[in-house]
Amino acid sequence: MLFITNRFPKQNIETEIGRIFDFDLENNASSNSVFFCERTDEKEYTEIGSIDFLTRLKKSKYRQILIYIHGFSNLPEDVFAAAQEFRELCDKQKKKEVLVIPLIWPCDNDLGVVKDYWDDQKAADQSGFPFARVLEKFLAWRSDEKLNPSDNPCFKRINVLAHSMGNRVLRETLSVWKKYDLPQGVPLIFRNTFLVAADVVNETLHEGEKGEVICHASRNVIVYHASDDLALRASKISNLKNKIASRRLGHTGPEKIDETPQNVYSVDCDDVNNSYDRPKGHSYFRSGSRKGSPGKVFKHIFACLLSGRVFPDDEDRRTSILSSKKKS
Repeated sequence: MLFITNRFPKQNIETEIGRIFDFDLENNASSNSVFFCERTDEKEYTEIGSIDFLTRLKKSKYRQILIYIHGFSNLPEDVFAAAQEFRELCDKQKKKEVLVIPLIWPCDNDLGVVKDYWDDQKAADQSGFPFARVLEKFLAWRSDEKLNPSDNPCFKRINVLAHSMGNRVLRETLSVWKKYDLPQGVPLIFRNTFLVAADVVNETLHEGEKGEVICHASRNVIVYHASDDLALRASKISNLKNKIASRRLGHTGPEKIDETPQNVYSVDCDDVNNSYDRPKGHSYFRSGSRKGSPGKVFKHIFACLLSGRVFPDDEDRRTSILSSKKKS
């Protein structure tokens, strides 16, 4: 499995193609460097560099790319397990359709949820700078006539799925990218952007707010939320201790959807999240009530990936509720 990370390795931070790459799990600082790597086995990783990485994606038989940005308190092997489960579900639906690429940022390895939460929130913010460099590298590769010639361009569709605090990583990445590299505005780079159980304030996608840039970079922005997501309740309590009172996007969806750009959609997952992920009701976007069997949230995500449309039968519709009448 290919992946990108800004976690520090135990080795030095200078890129060395073909070297063994070992995560330094005791260091949860955000490296200014990014590493393009391949996981060859459990806890076995090799650095391959950005050019080989992007070339492999282009040559892959998969039609689409899904960048997966994980949530807080996830160590690398946890992330790989989640990405593998999602890819296998995709392959069951349609082979060679969606290739999942994890983006691994430095979650904390300490004990204690609240301590982890605040350390991870800082790491998420700081990860915006190195991951903005990934996007710059992609644009440079895409426009390089030698690496990606105009008579043989890359036709892969790119999507992104951000889970939990990974939404903060995505928001900061695009915000930094726009501020320092593209002050006239970011390109439309993502076909679908899926914001699942988003641990950011629920106004973040409103016009004029920091997360609006996500909408500018995406054809569709789909928010999946559940009011009884227990992990986000813990997040809300942690934020209240630090005098941050706003509700979370992953609990309510956009606070006022009419104040968001027209490409934002909201999907209520209250009926299914806890039956898919007991007791937290937080990681409900992969399997349904049985592991390995797709849930309704996954099926909705996959339908968007296939069609590029959120509600193809009613293109003016912007909200929906996933019913639990038929369990998956």
